Amino acid sequence: MIVLVGPQMGENVGATARAMLNCGLTELRLVSPRDGWPNERAQAMATGESREIVDRALVFDNTAEAVADLHRVYATTARRRDMLKPAIGPRELAAEVRERAARGQRSGVLFGPERTGLDNDDVALASHIVHVPLNPGYSSLNLAQAVLLVAYAWFDAGSGAGAAPRGQRSATPRATSAQLVNLFQHLEQELDASGFLRVAEKRGIMVRNLRNILHRAELREHEVRALHGVISSLAGRRKDGAPVRKPRQRARTQREERGFDAGLKD
Repeated sequence: MIVLVGPQMGENVGATARAMLNCGLTELRLVSPRDGWPNERAQAMATGESREIVDRALVFDNTAEAVADLHRVYATTARRRDMLKPAIGPRELAAEVRERAARGQRSGVLFGPERTGLDNDDVALASHIVHVPLNPGYSSLNLAQAVLLVAYAWFDAGSGAGAAPRGQRSATPRATSAQLVNLFQHLEQELDASGFLRVAEKRGIMVRNLRNILHRAELREHEVRALHGVISSLAGRRKDGAPVRKPRQRARTQREERGFDAGLKD
């Protein structure tokens, strides 16, 4: 699916819907459109059946909510980022999205506002960066043009849609974006409490680096649950705030009490 973050002009949303339908894509999500929603200019720019894409577009207050149910998120960007994320081109993206769809996994591609592109916090929600190699002297694209390039690569890869996924499959589903964000927040909450993130100026980049590390692990649902347990155990309390049980310490205390009782009997 296509996710437009902070689109500034309704006309570009309408043109995006046309580009999507040209390539057989129909699911559009919007994050905080600048001029509000619904938008008459978006409707006017869309034509024919592409207006249905505009009508059905889902609107969210923030990017995290827009990708919460997705298993893999890709961020398009023309700028270099100080993040260790794998970068892929449109063809690689198309092949990977189709392969994951064959496994029942949902993917989304983020496109940023026309003037500034995606900010680092939005890019941090993605596992991969999508880069389109164009003329280095002039690589600026209109929003709908950028969507068309990515969408066409997906359309062109259609002949491989039924290809069998490579490698061994896991019986446990891959974690969704919402599950990953919940894990990130749990970890960051405990790191704040421990003082690890105490330097305010460095907190943002440290949080993004930690999220990038976990993204690269391609965690599954049971692994996310296990990491929640690890974080809770290290912090000495469960996610609900209750203390974590420490059976070894309790057993040692019981042995000491028995020894003390024996001493009294002697």
